[in-house]
Amino acid sequence: MWCLWAVTLIWAFSFSLIDVYIAGQVDSYFAVLSRMILACFVFLPLLRPIPVRLAASLAAIGAIQLGLMFTLLYHAFAFLSVPEVLLFTVMTPVWVRVLEDLRVRRFEPKGLWLAASAVLGAVIIRYEPLEGNFWLGFALVQGANLCFAFGQVAYRGLASAHTVPKHQAFGWFFIGALVLAALNWIVLGNAERLPTSLLQWSVLTWLGIVASGLGYFGWNFGATRVSASQLAVMNNVLIPAGILVNLLLWNKEADLLRLSLGGAVMLLSLWLCWERSAPARGTVSAK
Repeated sequence: MWCLWAVTLIWAFSFSLIDVYIAGQVDSYFAVLSRMILACFVFLPLLRPIPVRLAASLAAIGAIQLGLMFTLLYHAFAFLSVPEVLLFTVMTPVWVRVLEDLRVRRFEPKGLWLAASAVLGAVIIRYEPLEGNFWLGFALVQGANLCFAFGQVAYRGLASAHTVPKHQAFGWFFIGALVLAALNWIVLGNAERLPTSLLQWSVLTWLGIVASGLGYFGWNFGATRVSASQLAVMNNVLIPAGILVNLLLWNKEADLLRLSLGGAVMLLSLWLCWERSAPARGTVSAK
């Protein structure tokens, strides 16, 4: 669990950096491409020979969890406002819970309710009135949520079936993501919106090495060490964490009452998940 909390803090800080220095200033497809290139540089030296099927599976998970997710998410902004996109991303815990139930071929209503309570907490924090024709945008965001949830659940299953040290194989995850990110940049990127300052390049370097490289490795590693319900709830803890970091560092306005209420609901859900899964803690044996 500590790994998921650490990555949440990294991503919460990174979210503010993107908001202040990258969003609307640097081409989004180039930003993703640069992140995947730097993440590859982190893990390529660690690669060791592994079965071809395992390498292909990791690459496919990376392509879906990162490459396809970012493609769908960026297209959603053509149909939705920023508050609407943020609101619709709160459904990720439900998708994590549903996909995990499908993977293990069982259905646990209590786990789904705990995931739904995390959604409720996030809605309390982020809800804004919806405007205009947003159904296509809603579908695109849900597709992005599904991609991110699928990657977490698929990696859990893959890690439980193989004993290859994770750091020696994870480079294939970013290779898959890099291939799709490169195609997106070639087809959809805008070469006139590259970074123009050392600060922007520095932020992209942080996002590539720390937020993407270490962050996604840490998150997927942490996903193998917690219950599915805990993982589902943690997917929305980033929302209050990101808002709090943004408030503390850049003094952005935030509704502290809604932030406190929503955060309390999610922390309660996480505590219930922890109590519910207590007998199973420490039973995951994948390396």
